[in-house]
Amino acid sequence: MEDFTDMKGDLKMDVNDYLPLRDVVFNTLRQAILRGEMEPGERLMEIQLAQKLGVSRTPIREAIRKLELEGLVIMIPRKGAEVAHITEKDMRDVLEVRCTLEELAVLLACKNVNAEHIAALKAANKVFEMAIVSKDVVNIVEADVKFHDAIYAMTNNDRLIQIINNLREQMYRYRLEYVKDARTHSILISEHNDIIKNISEKDILAAQDVMRHHIRNQEKGITRLLKN
Repeated sequence: MEDFTDMKGDLKMDVNDYLPLRDVVFNTLRQAILRGEMEPGERLMEIQLAQKLGVSRTPIREAIRKLELEGLVIMIPRKGAEVAHITEKDMRDVLEVRCTLEELAVLLACKNVNAEHIAALKAANKVFEMAIVSKDVVNIVEADVKFHDAIYAMTNNDRLIQIINNLREQMYRYRLEYVKDARTHSILISEHNDIIKNISEKDILAAQDVMRHHIRNQEKGITRLLKN
């Protein structure tokens, strides 16, 4: 695996020998958008991106088309491609689906829970708390993803996990925006602790209720951010 880095070091591509170059370019640009390294409204200039990543314009053009299909990029007449802004409609659509899936996940987790599961949840939450202390938003989001992954693993439902994984990248963008506000950090820790407590007690209704508030607080936080 080889790295291509631009002069500023703000865009890096990992060349995977097992993936076509167009897919590597697509994944690189996708992650840059989702992680906020390429900001909403930023133009995607084919020539400049090709030079930064050390590739021709063809895989860049193909990647931009795929990003447009995912709603991460929009085409502006006479301007070209640019990173799409987060809209309340898109955010609510994604979080409505996520809320339903997460409520099902905790229901199944409550039915299947054992001591080993709770130990894994607590360990994941400990990593999350350490990430909060680091104040690195990417670390915080990654640790939050791992915490929820521990819940999904408890469901023993491969189809549910597959559906959630298919939405993972779309959810990532909103997670990242939410944790940028440091005021949310203590709330997240408290909600995680409540989720662990309710699952360990096999209290399905309470677990679903706290999970519902967990997602709704994210929606409220991002809505507030968009309005500001």
